[in-house]
Amino acid sequence: MNEIFTGSVFFGVCITIGAYQLGCLMQKKWKLSIMNPLLIAAVLIIACLVIFQIDYKTYEEGGRYISVFLTPVTVCLALPLYRQIRVLKKNAAAVISGVLSGCIAHGALLFAMAALFRLDRKLFFSLLPKSITTPIAVGISAEIGGIEQVTIAAVIVTGIMGAAVGPWILKALHIREPVACGLAMGSAAHAVGTSRAMEMGETQGAMSSLAIVVNGILTVLILPVLVRFL
Repeated sequence: MNEIFTGSVFFGVCITIGAYQLGCLMQKKWKLSIMNPLLIAAVLIIACLVIFQIDYKTYEEGGRYISVFLTPVTVCLALPLYRQIRVLKKNAAAVISGVLSGCIAHGALLFAMAALFRLDRKLFFSLLPKSITTPIAVGISAEIGGIEQVTIAAVIVTGIMGAAVGPWILKALHIREPVACGLAMGSAAHAVGTSRAMEMGETQGAMSSLAIVVNGILTVLILPVLVRFL
């Protein structure tokens, strides 16, 4: 049975797309935030590899081709931002202060968590870029001495959790302003949160896209300098 799967380089591509599509169908049927297609796809893929005893490297042979599209897709997020350029200009001060506040809150939370759980220095550095998109996070993690695999896992978990519970938190706090909602989703949950923000509205999606870009730039500029003093 394993030879059927491992004999094709497209196995990883097919199982990834199939699992994600199934996740999308489940989300449409039950309409629950926790039914995130990315989360469902990850669980299904892991279950498949374990049940059929397929080595991860075999899956990665084909699955890695999907990762190639990650950066171009991230760049495409500029399209909704361009469509909402007037909203951006009108709320420029709020956008900058909102994203900056998100960065500060993220850093303060991680420092507190590191002190509370006495995290190893390398592990702490691996978690610092968790709220920015994966291509940037991996590069920063390598530069500051983090563990890339831990960073990738942290980015994925952050995105999934942010997309799942973010709308609930915004609703509980009675935050309905589209610009504020979009900035919160993008700052906290990067690209995965942005995909959820786009479902909330075009303005939310555009502001979330902007938050990813600004958050990424601030992190690239500040984080490598900051860690030298830690």
